[in-house]
Amino acid sequence: MPRRGKKYKEAIAKIDRLKLYELEEAIEIAKNTAYAKFDETVDAAIKLGVDPRHADQMVRGSVTLPHGTGKQVKVLVFAKGDKAKEAQEAGADYVGDSDLVSKIQGGWFDFDKVVATPDMMAEVGKLGKVLGPRGLMPNPKVGTVTNDVKKVVTDLKAGMIQYRVDKAGIVHAPVGKKSFETKKLVENFMVLLESLVKAKPASAKGQYIRSITISTTMGPGVKVDQQKAVALI
Repeated sequence: MPRRGKKYKEAIAKIDRLKLYELEEAIEIAKNTAYAKFDETVDAAIKLGVDPRHADQMVRGSVTLPHGTGKQVKVLVFAKGDKAKEAQEAGADYVGDSDLVSKIQGGWFDFDKVVATPDMMAEVGKLGKVLGPRGLMPNPKVGTVTNDVKKVVTDLKAGMIQYRVDKAGIVHAPVGKKSFETKKLVENFMVLLESLVKAKPASAKGQYIRSITISTTMGPGVKVDQQKAVALI
């Protein structure tokens, strides 16, 4: 077990570890127990009743948070011709084709999201081994392989996040910053939760939303009453 510092122990002492809090209260507690000097990200960890080992129970997708994430996102787009121009006009930070492939192969990763037009995927596929482990590989299932680069770049800049269930059946996703009003964090979270509910695999049996925990970057987790949260959708 990792050793915890004094500030973390003081923060966790303010939380009833056995209680399931209502969503708004959980977010308030998470904000109030955040102790880092920087504006911590508020994260959600949602345990799903799925077995990710089975392809038909893999949950992944994307959703645009109404109030954004509070983070400035650097978007890279692989495109040519008119689509490249479209990406630039939409505010993409980097736009190119084979030149960017070579640059990334050389170890450059100064970007947060990657978008590609379908005709570029043969080239982008060469980067699978380096982009894949970083969660940056464009994928049509989350909308980052598309000809509508203008919309996707705009959405990413506005706060679109991508999520994917991990091996333990948990989806981890940011819902904003500690400095956000609690109401905005609640609204962001509910958009994420609704997206996850809609993405429920047909093969998933039993209780789907098993547990919800809210935390900040450095702070302890606060358990949410998942049944009451789902009822708010």
